Amino acid sequence: MRDFSWRYFTLTGDIDAYLLYKAHERLTMKQADAEEESDEQEVVHESSRHAGIW
Repeated sequence: MRDFSWRYFTLTGDIDAYLLYKAHERLTMKQADAEEESDEQEVVHESSRHAGIW
């Protein structure tokens, strides 16, 4: 979807295609941030479990 909306924008100059591209980009970044935060929390939880801290 991201590549299609960017290509369509570059070919046509359609602002809606650009806005779709940017919305997809923001969503992808939010998902990556959420996954990274989840991974960090899991590591902390595992570390505390191994240290005997619950």
